[in-house]
Amino acid sequence: MKRNHLIKPTLGQHYPTISHGNGVYLYDTDGNPYIDGSSGAVTASIGHGVSEVVEAMTEQAGKISFAYRSHFTSDAAEALAKKLSDLAPGDLNWSFFVNSGSEATETAMKIAIQHWQEKGFERKNRIISRWTSYHGITMGALSMSGHVPRRKRFVPLLEDFPTIPAPYCYRCPYNVEAASCKLQCANELETAIQRIGSENVAAFIAEPIIGASAGAVTPPLGYYPRIKEICERYDILFIADEVMTGMGRTGKMFAMEHWGVIPDIIALGKGMSAGYTPMAATMISDRVMEPILTGSKAIMAGHTYSANPLSAAISLEVLTYLERNELVLAAKEKGDYLLQKLQMLARKFEIIGDVRGKGLLLGLEFVSNLPSKRPFEQQSGITSRLVTKAFEKGLLIYPASGAIEGIAGDAVIISPPLVITKEEIGRLVEILGASLEELQQELYREGLMENMQAM
Repeated sequence: MKRNHLIKPTLGQHYPTISHGNGVYLYDTDGNPYIDGSSGAVTASIGHGVSEVVEAMTEQAGKISFAYRSHFTSDAAEALAKKLSDLAPGDLNWSFFVNSGSEATETAMKIAIQHWQEKGFERKNRIISRWTSYHGITMGALSMSGHVPRRKRFVPLLEDFPTIPAPYCYRCPYNVEAASCKLQCANELETAIQRIGSENVAAFIAEPIIGASAGAVTPPLGYYPRIKEICERYDILFIADEVMTGMGRTGKMFAMEHWGVIPDIIALGKGMSAGYTPMAATMISDRVMEPILTGSKAIMAGHTYSANPLSAAISLEVLTYLERNELVLAAKEKGDYLLQKLQMLARKFEIIGDVRGKGLLLGLEFVSNLPSKRPFEQQSGITSRLVTKAFEKGLLIYPASGAIEGIAGDAVIISPPLVITKEEIGRLVEILGASLEELQQELYREGLMENMQAM
């Protein structure tokens, strides 16, 4: 038997070998097609095999692929930083390039702390975040995350950052309706600040729409304006983790634009390079940069491949392609269409408790009893069972379990490339529906669901 040398996500599990991709489709070496209904890990936003990106990649590689940022800058990195500045709202004019979303959020944390250090406030070094959140797998990013399964092996090594509940309207932590809640979940930020002491808090970090730990949980309209107002009142920076939501995914270039709020720092990744290269960024406002510019003049962060010319040129072409083909608008229009289709599935299948999200970042949450919203027991493995069934039928979807207290709850994210057509959406929904039908019937037979249609 041939032994393996590659450490895969689940050791001992068989994974088909990828061959190539085109548009929203991926193909394995046996010729099987898969609709990329999750853009990989909500990453491949412009689809696979885009020739313009390949050409930009080849052209830059023919010049120079790598130069260390302490020795040189490059036209590609300078142009990418300028492009991001042009796209971003307000005075978010500075970019620090890294290689992944985890690095981007961790760099955001470090810059927020350094900002206050340079101003003489050494004690402002804590970060407030939310339970039901995921900001990355490095130790700093994981410390800011409320994703219990990903934290639990490392809890003794982590900072105790997560503090407040998520704006999870489907399962409101206060058991009130959104229309009458008075944004209690946002007001919890003020309570947390008062308990910790604003003199000890550097920043608050949040995903505009909660991704991997919740399945596209989307806050009510006034949530982020209230969050921003509280941050400003207590002199605390607001970090938006747009690693999953940024670069058009939600129908706006930056998801925070849906709420008309401008963060102090933004973390980007995933769609910034659309899977064509490892690339991410931390964007910083002029106000946050000012004491650093007049102080140490150096941000204490960086990685060997930060701002490498090859990745910068690729990302620049991705953003150019995004604009040239009006894919941000496409994400909204196609997202509205896909949302309608998913809502139709929800009316057909009792297993679907909630449909949510914006643009082409949509989530389905599953329940064992629709009226009571009762979740499935963890050991039932509902999310993984649905993901597997869809995969076997040629559809990739993204698991997002753990929204309830970071532990329970089953959900998936549907987030195809922004180039998907209506016909391809139809095929995606058809496969998803067949997978749900098969799973729901199994759950009836296993006694894990109550057949509401039979009542």
